[in-house]
Amino acid sequence: MKKKIDTLIEDIYDLLEQGTNLNSIKNRDALQNFGRVVAAAAKSALSEGKRERSKNLRMSQIGKPNRQLWYDMRSTNETQETLSGPTRLKFLYGEILEALLVLLTEISGHEVTEQQKTVEVQGIKGHKDCRIDGTLVDIKSASSYAFKKFKEGTLALSDPFGYIAQISGYAEAEGDKTAAFFAVDKSSGELALMTVDQMNMINASDRINYLKGVLKQTTPPERCYEAEPDGKSGNMKLAVGCIYCPHKFECWKDANGGHGLRQFQYSTGVRYLTQVVNPPAVEELHA
Repeated sequence: MKKKIDTLIEDIYDLLEQGTNLNSIKNRDALQNFGRVVAAAAKSALSEGKRERSKNLRMSQIGKPNRQLWYDMRSTNETQETLSGPTRLKFLYGEILEALLVLLTEISGHEVTEQQKTVEVQGIKGHKDCRIDGTLVDIKSASSYAFKKFKEGTLALSDPFGYIAQISGYAEAEGDKTAAFFAVDKSSGELALMTVDQMNMINASDRINYLKGVLKQTTPPERCYEAEPDGKSGNMKLAVGCIYCPHKFECWKDANGGHGLRQFQYSTGVRYLTQVVNPPAVEELHA
């Protein structure tokens, strides 16, 4: 009997708890494909040479804030922040986790089709992850904070990485009225399946046409997020949406009276201050 996506999470948990026969041709093929995907991800992450960012707009980018995209298309290796070893490692095991979800989906008896199929809207291309039991699915590995949005279905209320726009583009290209995010919490291993319908999707064509105009501008659009108070210190810090942006130093070069962002090492991580009135009693980092 053909399975439905509604039982996907339950079936994967049962698989992990009880195990299964891996000697079938289907399961052996799934394992081999998983190995190839992991090897390709590792090769990409570990290869020597410059890692240039593409200057062509992709479907996965259309939900990004306008200013960040503008910098994406114009930045050089000198103006954008270099990704650290820990950050690159995080991206690598995120890719591996997403491939693992595909493997578990197949071995648990669900149908996976159209993996990495190329789709296009208004000349902008992308690769959708797959279909599971006929449903268009985008697979995400997430922090506990982000995972909660998938679990509770609240992603549309706060979507700094533009995931809704991304899946809207895939759905528009394919003519789907519904789609789903299949997410894993990288910390706990918990799974969530969040359905997205047309009420929560954007018009990808309109967004793409707007972005084409934005990217032709010779000056950057307004900032994506304003600085926010750093507690009661009197200082101002970057908003969460800016912290992981590779262009934050270029974007905020006018911070602190034109001296740029100042970085302070707290026990919870680096804090980026745009205005320092009272220097924090922690180590200041210098580029």
